[in-house]
Amino acid sequence: MRTPFVLFAFALLPFALAQGPKTIEFSRVVDLSHTISGNIPLWPGDPPVELEAVAQFDPDGYYLRRFSMGEHSATHMNAPNSFHDGAHGIDGYEPDSLVVPAVVVDVRAQADADPDHQVSVADLKAWEEEHGRIPEGAVVLAFTGWQELWGDAGAFFGEDADGNMHFPGFSGEAAAFLLEERSAAGVGIDTHGVDQGLDEEYAVNTQVLAVNGIVLENLTNLDQLPAVGTTIAIGILRLEEGSGSPVSVLAFVP
Repeated sequence: MRTPFVLFAFALLPFALAQGPKTIEFSRVVDLSHTISGNIPLWPGDPPVELEAVAQFDPDGYYLRRFSMGEHSATHMNAPNSFHDGAHGIDGYEPDSLVVPAVVVDVRAQADADPDHQVSVADLKAWEEEHGRIPEGAVVLAFTGWQELWGDAGAFFGEDADGNMHFPGFSGEAAAFLLEERSAAGVGIDTHGVDQGLDEEYAVNTQVLAVNGIVLENLTNLDQLPAVGTTIAIGILRLEEGSGSPVSVLAFVP
């Protein structure tokens, strides 16, 4: 019989925020970022991911590559200047704003029934009935199940014959509810957009980024997180005036 593994000791990771000393208590760490390669799903019209060796062990004695990719490719974070002219870029986020609590709203059933599903205020209130009020300052992550489609760009985008994309996202009303009534720090999702595929007005991105909030897209491994209690740390590339950045998102699970 297999003996279950029990972790008795919890690590403490201290970090300082404006509100005073804080600690993160966790039992495991989950990587929420996809591996970057030359064949990841790319938004139509975005530049390709290019990885080129510029030094080899023979004859250079070491290995080195250059890479090139769009700022909104792979698992990434959007910046306010990508939707608001004159707003700050990805380099404008303070470090302490990138370590935040996260909650996971499971909408797989709704997305399976309707790939155009928008996470609604009703979905969020149903979540609260089960798990309690969404904590102030949390990033709300929508788990749609789309992370399982990452290896199939056609299925991931759901593009039809007319060029329309079909994948779930948040509704504009849900974004307004989270920002105005729950003081959320932002939103994230396992699809290529927090805005549903058919939303060409980007109602969610524009609202969240107008208040310098967090927008995370193309997340993965959300099935490994509890509904509440996780803290995430977002590692950005501090690109000068960048419209966004590929990110490494680590989840500290209690």
